Amino acid sequence: MTSWQVEPAPGWGLHRTRDAELALPLRISSGGQHRAIAELELTPAEAELLHAALCYALGDQSPPADAPECRQPVHFPGCRHRYSGQPPAPVS
Repeated sequence: MTSWQVEPAPGWGLHRTRDAELALPLRISSGGQHRAIAELELTPAEAELLHAALCYALGDQSPPADAPECRQPVHFPGCRHRYSGQPPAPVS
């Protein structure tokens, strides 16, 4: 059985298409050899859903220091809770 790998294409960045969709170039390899570059195209709504799903999946892991702002902990005044999608507990 051939082992397939799909990863972001080096040197190619996420970009918008003429239809205002987002396109992520992916490098497809098998057996250690490059086979193709294909673009994963997402509508803005699909990209938002993917972003939310990834943030949810990464939620329990501490973000690295160079993570984007959306992965940084959110602190509420008078509260030490990290944002979890639930409102913070009332401060007494």
